[in-house]
Amino acid sequence: MSTNPEPPAFRPHRVVVLALDGLLPFELGIPHRIFGRPRDAHGRLLYDVVTCSIRPPGPVVTDADFDIHVSHGPEALATADTVIVPASYELGPVYERGELTEELAAALALIRPGTRLASICTGVYVLAAAGRLRGRPATTHWSDAARLQALFPDIEVDADVLFIDDGDVLTSAGVAAGIDLCLHIVRRDHGTAVANDVARRTVVPPHRDGGQAQYIERPVPDPQQASTTTARAWALGRLHEPIQLRDMAGQEAMSVRTFTRRFREEVGVSPGQWLTQQRVERARHLLESTALSVDQVARDAGFGTAQSMRQHLQTALGVTPTAYRRTFRAEGAEGAERAEAAGSRV
Repeated sequence: MSTNPEPPAFRPHRVVVLALDGLLPFELGIPHRIFGRPRDAHGRLLYDVVTCSIRPPGPVVTDADFDIHVSHGPEALATADTVIVPASYELGPVYERGELTEELAAALALIRPGTRLASICTGVYVLAAAGRLRGRPATTHWSDAARLQALFPDIEVDADVLFIDDGDVLTSAGVAAGIDLCLHIVRRDHGTAVANDVARRTVVPPHRDGGQAQYIERPVPDPQQASTTTARAWALGRLHEPIQLRDMAGQEAMSVRTFTRRFREEVGVSPGQWLTQQRVERARHLLESTALSVDQVARDAGFGTAQSMRQHLQTALGVTPTAYRRTFRAEGAEGAERAEAAGSRV
């Protein structure tokens, strides 16, 4: 008779989305679209997504020409593992003076200690007014960043990023950056394979790094001018090889100076930063889905050595390659344990 203990009962991670009057319907739908897709190897949904209001169930006004009916009141916040606050254009004293209304304060008080918090666009004002961002980095839509900083001088506002992950509190810029943030959370929880599958089903890019710049007063490239698309595709096909900036520029028949400027205009980061991002993503994929040794992953991802890869993953993710693999290795990767044991201890 088997003495193996019974596996713990499966419980999906509960995401509660707080719907406030004046909300943007598009942003309200982002968490449901992203978190409503991921499944485990047994086909079970990994997240349970619930929308709630700060009032009893009923209508919530949107910024569009229709209202929505929300079926859950503030008590749902007490059941959350993650709470997401989308943007609203009717935050009243929260936006004007950085003060919570009694109704909103009472609702937020129901959130259990240790619950992960996230905001999309101006939803950050709610987290700030609740004191959850004091002394921490945060972002919002670029057009609101200066106002947020003036209203909450104790927050480190960064207007030039898509999202910020500060552990148990995450904030994002506007609209599409909310998609990036939610995909990042899925990737953080369950790895790149799951997040990439959600991105494919949603028909959006699988990864835009949080440090990528928002599109702020950047000149739009003339459509008649050459872009850097060919060079990026060329580089992605040979990440395992040394890639020089002049070689990328040569793919577009540009000077290095012109190519670098055009690349920043189109992508928001330098070619070198972009290459590192792509190599980190390649390394993550290989660590999750293959039994290759850490040394081989480093070579295939273009880092050259395991030590170099370790430094880049530590900077980007805060973990070592071995720790990342242990957390996110795909089920059924035969020999992965043996590969780790044989690979570099990094």
